[in-house]
Amino acid sequence: MSFRFTLRSCLLLVEFVAGGHFAVAQQAPAAATKSATAAPKRQLQALRVTEPIKLDGELNEAIWQQAPVATDFIQQRPNPGVPEKQKTEVRVLYDDANLYIGAVMHDVSPDSILREMTQRDQFGNTDLFSIFLDTYHDKLNGYNFTVTTSGVQLDARYSPASGEDWNWNAVWDAQTSQRGTDWIAEMRIPYSAIRFSKAPEQLWGLNFARQRKRDNAQFFWNEVKPEVDGFVNQWGELRGIQNVEPPLRLSLTPYVSSYVNHNPLNAEGTRRTTTSFNGGADVKWGINESFTLDATLVPDFGQVQSDNQVLNLSPFEVQFNENRQFFTEGTELFNKGNLFYSRRVGATPIGFYEVTAGENEKIVRNPAETRLLNATKVSGRTSKGLGIGLFNALSNDVYATVRNTETGEERQVQTQPFSNYNIAVLDQSLKNNSFVSLINTNVTRWGQTYDANVTGGLFRVADKKNAYAVDGSLVYSRRRGTTFGSDKEVGDQDGYKYRVGVGKISGNFTWGLNHGIESDTYNPNDLGILFGNNKITQSLDLGYWKYKPFWKVNNFYLFGQASHTLLYKPTRYQSTSFYLGANTTFTKNFLQVGFDFSVDPRTHDYFEPRVFPLGDYYVRVPGRTSLIAFFNSDTRKKFALGMNAGNTTYALDDRFARERRLRYRFGAYPRYRVNDHLTFRYSLDWSLDVNQIGYVNGGLSRDEPMDEAFMGQVILGRRDVATVSNVVSVAYTFTNRMSFTLRTRHYTSNVRYADFAALSPGGAEQLVDYRRNRDNTYNAFNIDAVYAWWFAPGSQISVVWKNAGTSFLQANEATPLYFDNLSNTINTPHNNSISVKILYYLDYLAFRKNK
Repeated sequence: MSFRFTLRSCLLLVEFVAGGHFAVAQQAPAAATKSATAAPKRQLQALRVTEPIKLDGELNEAIWQQAPVATDFIQQRPNPGVPEKQKTEVRVLYDDANLYIGAVMHDVSPDSILREMTQRDQFGNTDLFSIFLDTYHDKLNGYNFTVTTSGVQLDARYSPASGEDWNWNAVWDAQTSQRGTDWIAEMRIPYSAIRFSKAPEQLWGLNFARQRKRDNAQFFWNEVKPEVDGFVNQWGELRGIQNVEPPLRLSLTPYVSSYVNHNPLNAEGTRRTTTSFNGGADVKWGINESFTLDATLVPDFGQVQSDNQVLNLSPFEVQFNENRQFFTEGTELFNKGNLFYSRRVGATPIGFYEVTAGENEKIVRNPAETRLLNATKVSGRTSKGLGIGLFNALSNDVYATVRNTETGEERQVQTQPFSNYNIAVLDQSLKNNSFVSLINTNVTRWGQTYDANVTGGLFRVADKKNAYAVDGSLVYSRRRGTTFGSDKEVGDQDGYKYRVGVGKISGNFTWGLNHGIESDTYNPNDLGILFGNNKITQSLDLGYWKYKPFWKVNNFYLFGQASHTLLYKPTRYQSTSFYLGANTTFTKNFLQVGFDFSVDPRTHDYFEPRVFPLGDYYVRVPGRTSLIAFFNSDTRKKFALGMNAGNTTYALDDRFARERRLRYRFGAYPRYRVNDHLTFRYSLDWSLDVNQIGYVNGGLSRDEPMDEAFMGQVILGRRDVATVSNVVSVAYTFTNRMSFTLRTRHYTSNVRYADFAALSPGGAEQLVDYRRNRDNTYNAFNIDAVYAWWFAPGSQISVVWKNAGTSFLQANEATPLYFDNLSNTINTPHNNSISVKILYYLDYLAFRKNK
């Protein structure tokens, strides 16, 4: 039931208002209407065909006119409940192998139909049509197949775990055309793209959606009320599909790839330019009508977008986005409970930073990534609503190479042992949009090191009216073995966490109460990610939501939270926080404005001192007040602009610095669409922390010794931190199956220290004569250029150029001047890589038919 809306969540709502998502994005529903009861279920009869249907976007076959029609759509935004004026007519046909959908979208004039060309799975300034299918009619899980006026395909999955998952991809086809003031969409969805039971007569959940971008309006065939919690539970029904058999779902997607890599920073005596040739395959096998096996054999992820590297001054690791398709597609079951951080699979070897060179030695090779041998997923859901997921991945041994500079002799240092990663999930769907789940993650490493196991249970139970719900989770973590590379036992590390919540989930006013504990030994980090355990949290969430237009605005959101946190062991005060946020969209120009306001009276940061176990040392964070405001212009225009600005002011206390801490931030995100094919985007993020107090002592790098004069002490520094991130991107879409994108990012962060203090137990600080110059500047520069051509369904050729360089300047070399940093970064030797990858989709059913 918890919701903490921040500026980021407000910006996500912008994408929703701009047409980027469907109603599932409103997990906390919100309209000021009289009833929070779902609309009555509409029904549509599918018609069986015996003659082939030509997929041409014309609907010329006579059988189309004999099929029952779904029409009279209802507006969902910006004015919920209003019947559509420009009619939509949809018909559904089927045969033994495919589902066919024909839709005619009437409009007032050809100029009213917008048709920007985008890459696959990307929304744009375009009209679109969608079909939604709940093939097991469990009212929780479903499919979305969408096509735009330009014929661009999008698809998604819906589930309680992942909400709206656009990373899921299926192999299907669609064609569109424009006829006078109408545009037509024709889809062919093979049964191999979906899962359903063997019942002789199918009953599926069904809905259709249409977006008229000209009015920023979205319509559904079966009304979707925003004040009702959930999305799939508000669909109608598809009847009439009889005597169809779930097909054998078997496909093979082999790949070949070739790389040319130039790294001028390679050690002397090693090749600066290298080449490689790789091959492997992805396999999909429908074990039965409900379950599918997905496997990637000898995978190659070298073409994914570069990570956004940052300077990390916090006590916690940086969480990077997952860009590898195998780990983003069809993972809704494995993401339940947030126990799976997929970047752990194939991550930096656990002994990467422990490799050292002895006298007359140098490190000539130390791989920063673990190469996977294979990864496999088995997932599906039975006709009774039981979802089952199994995940397994194997990574090979990884070794660093150290060379004797005098003799040339080389030795191998193991940095990662052969490892096995496992996840098992059971997820039972229940009535009234409810569920109960059990998840287990396990990491087993060969050799002398430790293994890890995490088990969690989750539940959500809503009442019959779907107005109130109780949810919660209980997770147990366990580690056993020795620290990698030593005989030191990790000890019996057993930990747990739990959370329970209750709240009102439907209607224009919502609320939620939550309580949770994470023990001091809870640690899911071997296959998950954790940002600070050892805490007790309580929170109250309140929300008021109005979707009906009033005055001069389309909608209005107001939300708030009060939270309180204690250290779990020993039980001590940690923080109190109050938050209020709001945003609205104006009726005529679709300008969105909003703000985030928070007050945190006093915080004790037990993690910043890096002293374990926690409890005695903490950094005092004085009371702070933060305000962030943002606006986003109309995305239908050629030029659109989003901006945000904020300030955080800290109370003046008796800190050693006796200087008030301030934080400023600013962001600008202009976009210019030249035409329906070419778009430029720019992103600027700037922040300045003045008089930030943070941990200092210990080496700036793992090779630098600690300060001997201050051994045994925790040294804090008062510092100014200025960070700038610039991203420029251009996208040119040749056709709905061919595109070119170029993305350039420069990130710089400069840290300048003023004075230092020693931290004592209880939070006391005393100025010290610490003379080492800790000033530093970090720069990261990336270029990602991608040409992609989907030359056949599921088959692609991609050519990728990557350019990457980083620099870390210390002491007197550090500079706060942005353009000096940009020049230094560009002139620093960069790693360059050019790769070509070819995927070819082979479908067993098509092969058998052609044979």
